[in-house]
Amino acid sequence: MPEIDVRPYAAADRAELVGVVFGAAGEGAPGSEVWGHTASLAEVYLTPYLDLEPESTFVVTADGRPVGYLAGCVDDARFPSEEQRLRSAIDKHRLYRLPGPRRFFLRAAYDTAICRIRRTPIAGGLADPRWPSHLHIDVMPVARGTGAAARLMDLWFERLRAVGSPGCYLQTSAENERAIRFFESVGFRRHGDTPVVPGSRFDGQRMHQQDMVREV
Repeated sequence: MPEIDVRPYAAADRAELVGVVFGAAGEGAPGSEVWGHTASLAEVYLTPYLDLEPESTFVVTADGRPVGYLAGCVDDARFPSEEQRLRSAIDKHRLYRLPGPRRFFLRAAYDTAICRIRRTPIAGGLADPRWPSHLHIDVMPVARGTGAAARLMDLWFERLRAVGSPGCYLQTSAENERAIRFFESVGFRRHGDTPVVPGSRFDGQRMHQQDMVREV
């Protein structure tokens, strides 16, 4: 068995987190492929956190090598929105010129149009002063079942208490029952409805967003 450790992020972790862990940690989970372009996905869901708020990132290592992380921000209002990060990644990588991402975004546009016609809720952000902080967490299989993910959460909650945040939220797939069970085990609860996530599919079916919240 590898030696598992959980600690604050260090700049030396960056290359491994972005180049290896990000693409591998969520593999196989519902919705993990999104538009299938790892470099641009990392620029939406990981590297902005490493660049803008590294003190809110924590790392799991196995025999000294990163195999998971939690990346967060303590105040949504002072962090680029997901829409801004996505637009930047689309423009930088010219994603509409790539077949896989282009199919995803066209499907997302179709889903959005259908939802609006049917007046079906569409996934979006959560802006609520009760939960101003948010996080992303991914752990590779080698560290699952070791308690490492729960320890990442402990360090995150310690961080939030230190800065005086009243609470945090995360967004996951309603179809990802394993993830939801874990988040509930560390004190999160489901919040709100489960709107459609345009473009995302699992077993050929549209996917839905589950917001989860926790007071600190």
